[in-house]
Amino acid sequence: MNSATVRNLLVRGMLAGLAAGLLALLVAYVLGEPSVDDAIGFEQSHAPAHTHEVEAVSRSLQSTAGLATGVLVYGVAFGGIAALAFCFALGRVGRFAPRATALLLSGTALLAVYVVPFLKYPANPPSVGDADTIDRRTTLYFLMMLLSVLLAVAAVIVGRRLAGRLGHWYATVTGVAFFVLVIGVAFAFLPAVNEVPKDFPATLLWRFRMSALAIQVTLWAGFGLVFGELAQRLLSPRPATAPAARATPVPH
Repeated sequence: MNSATVRNLLVRGMLAGLAAGLLALLVAYVLGEPSVDDAIGFEQSHAPAHTHEVEAVSRSLQSTAGLATGVLVYGVAFGGIAALAFCFALGRVGRFAPRATALLLSGTALLAVYVVPFLKYPANPPSVGDADTIDRRTTLYFLMMLLSVLLAVAAVIVGRRLAGRLGHWYATVTGVAFFVLVIGVAFAFLPAVNEVPKDFPATLLWRFRMSALAIQVTLWAGFGLVFGELAQRLLSPRPATAPAARATPVPH
């Protein structure tokens, strides 16, 4: 793959990330923000009466311009990174078309980058968590994410190397089993974090976590679909329509 093609895919990846970010922004605003508002209301209702913190940024700005800026910038950035990963993966993970490769890459990235760390350290609303342990919690989360990504790459390598001896189906099953087994060991040995107050509404916590998961699913699925279509058109353009048949000469 030459540099011009990589550059074109990078641009298309960033555009696809922007489009996916717009979809995720809609989901975040409709599903996520109400849960955040409810969690903030719970925190304020349980704060001491004499506590009055001045907001550096108003809540209305956070939920509109701040939310849009964060989601869209993230979408463009991860779209560019995912496009570069696509350039490396195309043709190396199987004989898939560009569209299928983009969807496979998006699904794998969603699983490794977000879902696996989420299962161990799920997202919490603003009022949940001790401020003194935020560094520790952040470190554990990114450690879990890094481990998940590295193990996903290792599982792909294991599957490829075993494909010649076991066949593609059994090699894939072996790679997946390897990933699940090692992730299970990591889940067992990494410390758990549970700082949810006992009186925090369980329904609100569930709603917040499901909305956080929905945002990521929308982001990665949207990227896979949009980028897959753009990459397919760039790398496998439709053949030009056949020229019209010559008119049959009219007999004189």
